[in-house]
This record gives sequence, structure tokens and C-alpha cells, in this order.
Amino acid sequence: MILPSISRSVLRQHSKAAARYATNIHASRTMATSSSPWSQFEMAPTDPIVGLNEIYNKDDFPSKVIVGVGAYRDDLGKPYVLPCVREAEQILMDKNLDMEYTGIAGEPKFVDLALKFVYGEDSVPIQENRVHGVQALSGTGGLRVFGELMAKHGHKHIYVPNPTWGNHIPIFTNSGLEVRKYRYYDAESSDLDFTNMMKDIKDMPKGSLILLHACAHNPTGMDPTMEQWKEMSETIKKQGLVPFFDCAYQGFASGDPVKDASSVRMFVEDGHLISMVQSFSKNFGLYGQRIGALSVVGADEDEAKRVVSQMKMVIRPMYSNPPRQGARIVTTILEDPRLTQDFLDQCRGMADRINLMRTLLQDKLAEAGSTKNWDHITKQIGMFAYSGLNKDQVMEMREKHHVYCTADGRISMAGVTSGNVDYIANAIHDVSK
Repeated sequence: MILPSISRSVLRQHSKAAARYATNIHASRTMATSSSPWSQFEMAPTDPIVGLNEIYNKDDFPSKVIVGVGAYRDDLGKPYVLPCVREAEQILMDKNLDMEYTGIAGEPKFVDLALKFVYGEDSVPIQENRVHGVQALSGTGGLRVFGELMAKHGHKHIYVPNPTWGNHIPIFTNSGLEVRKYRYYDAESSDLDFTNMMKDIKDMPKGSLILLHACAHNPTGMDPTMEQWKEMSETIKKQGLVPFFDCAYQGFASGDPVKDASSVRMFVEDGHLISMVQSFSKNFGLYGQRIGALSVVGADEDEAKRVVSQMKMVIRPMYSNPPRQGARIVTTILEDPRLTQDFLDQCRGMADRINLMRTLLQDKLAEAGSTKNWDHITKQIGMFAYSGLNKDQVMEMREKHHVYCTADGRISMAGVTSGNVDYIANAIHDVSK
């Protein structure tokens, strides 16, 4: 059987219908896109620190090295969990605890132990019950709560060191505070710019908030001496400024938590009514638990409690209450003398390894033939070394040698191992000679 042929007119009709259908589909898709509530959203830039991992992971070079992100690694370059933390986890598992909410201020026992850990059990304000605080979402969350608290109570600005941890600026800006900078580091000499810092402090208006890094300044690793801290304390008190400490590395910086808290304790002894945020990410290795504390020293017990009540007013509509597990781990360790000693020994072990890597990196740079002065590497303290490499040198090192650090030349010493220190030193020398 032969099918009848299709007339040209019928074909034309089908073609026109198909064209109209395609046009309608395109129009409906365009309308749907243009009417989307998300159509005006632009792709946000990659975070300069966290985003470094993404770039590194896409690199298939076999000898690539990342020394950018601030998390401790052992000498094999692997994540490290403190044995005392593992033991505390098991103790908690055996207790078969519930998973109920904490209060807005978190675990009371954790807050009590955290404050005694940094201020000292024999601190006069601690003894007089003038130090009160709340559990916070590590340092970052505590900073945000503090920023909003102070903006809500009339403060317009905060002074931060230049440079400072990159996240300080957006946190305080988003909290409603204007961020102002005071000089801190001299890149030419790779040293603390103490003279100009003191000039800037003396020019700050009375009542200004001033952010101070308690120890292991991030990113430079360059801390004031105790004599310089004393001069800062006296000047800040004379100027009527409000000191706020960011304490992210207690015990992790020098291996001695008492030494690392000495600046804080000096200010308190000098009569400052300080506020402070603590993080337990680095010293306890609890990065993913987001465990910290935010505290204030009041003129009396009632004043400190009133401030904490206002902290809770900020927290409730923000995240309601903090997680429990990290707080329980820290509490389990700090309330047990044996586990506390184990923690001190293990934390000192991390600090000692980083200090050894500082010495090795400095030595290997000399062996590579560098004639530059790298003394600042061993003068600095804590997780980071502010290498002195500029952005162009950092990018050249990344492209030629596949060594990844942040654009400001900050190197995470935790990422340096006995296995890669030669390679890193040669890469630094190559781009800086």
C-alpha cells in the first residue's frame, strides 16, 4: 500500500505551528527566569583562606603543598586528635547522656572552667564573682555576639590591629560597627611597629573599643613583650579605652597556657574591665565542634550578670543556644586533674613541633642559598609565620612550585613537616632571591 503524499500546504502549517510552540516555550522560560526571586543574585567571591583548599584540591601535581589553612597537622601532614579528647569522648559515651538543648548561655560548668582557665582560679575578679560569660560558637560566633552587643549599646566603632585576622573586619562590620585600624606590624623590618602603634593608641577617642590579640597574633605571629604589654595597658587605661581580647591560641602558642594568658591577666590586675572571646579550636583540636566562650569583667557581680543577660538577648534570635558535645569534652578534661595534665602535655607537644618547624625552615632557607634575613620566622609565635612574601611572589610560588599559602604571605607552620620543609624552603628561596 502506498501512503498518500503530504501536501506542501500541510507541511507549512505544521512548520508554523512548531515555530509558534518553540517561541512560546522560550518566552515562558525567559519569563520564569526573569521573575525568579534569585535572578539578581551574583556569584560570591571565593573566601581567600577557606577557598584556598578548593584551588589546592583541583591541583593534580604530585608534590603540591598547602600551608594556608589554620588547622594543626602532625608530622605526616595528617589531622590530629588529642588522645585526651578521645578519652573524654569515651567517658561521655559511657555516660549515655541525653541530647537535650543547652540554655541560651550554654553549659554552665564549661563556662566556669573556661573562665578559670584563662583568667586564673586565683584571679581577684574570679574570686569576687565579677567575671561572667556565655558559651559561644567558637571565636567567630563570640566575636559576632560581642559586636552586636556593643553596637546595640551605643558603640559606633572598634579599632583593630593592621593587619589582623581577615574575618575580624567583616564580622564587626556586619555587626554594625565601623572598623578602624591602628598600626601594628612593620613589613619592612618584619617586626612589631610598637612606636607607631602607641602613637595610634594615644590618638583614639575616649571610650573606643580596641581589639587585642591575647597571644600568637594572627596573621603576623609577632607579639609584644611583657614590658610592651605593660606600657599598652597603662596607656589604654589612661586614654579610657575599652579593651577586648581575642584569645584563640592559649596553650597552643608557647605550650604554656599560663604564659599565653599573661597579657590578659596583666590587664585585669591593672584594673581594666575587659571583655574577651576564647576559642578551643586550636588548643584542644576541636575545630569542628565550634566551642568557645565570651566573657566580661564587671565592676561588681551584678554588673557582670547584667551584661551577660544582654549577651543572651543577642544570642536568642541569632542561634538560640550552642552545641553541647564540644563543651562536654572540654569540661570532662578540665575537671579531671589527670586529663588536664594529659591535655597540657599534648598541647605542648603540638606547640613544640611547630617551633621545631620554624627553626628547620629558617635553617633550610639558609641551606638553599638565601642571603635574606629570616630571623622573623623564629621570632614569631603560634600557628602562623608572616613570611614577608608579597602577592606576586605568592602567586609565582603557587604556579611554579605548587606551594599554596594566602596572598599576604602567611604560612601555616602546622602544614610544614620534616618531609616537605626542604621543598617549601627551596620554593620560597626561588621566588624571593
